[in-house]
Amino acid sequence: MALAAVLLAGGLIVLAVGADQLVVGASRLAFARGISPIVIGALVIGFGTSAPEMLVSGLAAADGDADLGVGNIIGSNVANLSLVLGSAALVAALAAGGRYIRVAHSTLQREGAISVAAAVLFWLLVQDGFERWEGIVLLVAFLVAMAVILWRPPQEARAAEVVPADKPISQPAELARTVLGLAATVVGAQMAVEGAVDIALEVGLGSGFVGLSLVAFGTSLPELITGVQAARRGEADLLVGNILGSNTFNSLLVSAVVAFAGPGPLVDANLSGLAVWIMMGISVGAWLLMFRGDGIERWWEGAMLLAVYLVSLPFLISDPEEQAVPTAPAVEVSQTVGEPGPRA
Repeated sequence: MALAAVLLAGGLIVLAVGADQLVVGASRLAFARGISPIVIGALVIGFGTSAPEMLVSGLAAADGDADLGVGNIIGSNVANLSLVLGSAALVAALAAGGRYIRVAHSTLQREGAISVAAAVLFWLLVQDGFERWEGIVLLVAFLVAMAVILWRPPQEARAAEVVPADKPISQPAELARTVLGLAATVVGAQMAVEGAVDIALEVGLGSGFVGLSLVAFGTSLPELITGVQAARRGEADLLVGNILGSNTFNSLLVSAVVAFAGPGPLVDANLSGLAVWIMMGISVGAWLLMFRGDGIERWWEGAMLLAVYLVSLPFLISDPEEQAVPTAPAVEVSQTVGEPGPRA
């Protein structure tokens, strides 16, 4: 328990420092190269902060626990668009001088629509578990989505207003800062997840709780810390690009990894039932909330997203009795000492 607590605390510290440097380096690199920050957010940071989900879900599926991998994807997508976006909105509105999360409609029309479409495809294919051919479909859809995100009309290929134009920027130094920050973010997240899961197992929490809430929350820590840091620095495009890009990676690439590593049906019916419906509802609802204005414009909208996350948690968690470990060993022991075993 002590080692797990050290891993958890140390992972959170490494994660916070790494995410801050990741935002700074990526923003300055985008400014220096004249690249739109939404591309950096959706591709570089979106992929980097989705690396924990891909690693955890892929390893779980390869070990025969596809339920944990799928639960991690669903829970992470829910956390990104409720916990992460809501927390960042509150930081932007309350702690950063009333700055709101305003995003261009072109971003929401393209990256937002791609993220929702990816969630719909995931929802359709996960109903009976994943087969390898479905993994191919998801992988092709991911490549198409990345091609669309990378395509930019000339008027959108602008320099990001991140630092003063007259401030010299060393591109090698900022590239190194971005890479090291990304590495620290991923390593810190893995340390935090390992510590949190060990603590959960030692105190006897069910696997449904570990997969859909605790592991999902842990693998969403990079998005959470990066999102809050981006909001604090006024980088709305970087923030929204990170969230939408991460959900697109989760729904398409991470689920493709699960399909290739551990194809087969799901044991927990909640994953292809209520849990994935909640994910779809939050995905569409958060997109419409941003699309109807210029992003998250009021502090109470951020508070509402946080409330949605907290309210949805009990419905994401499966019934522990459905995943109970068979008690066959206990039957053998009781019969050995001459006592009647428990009834089936």
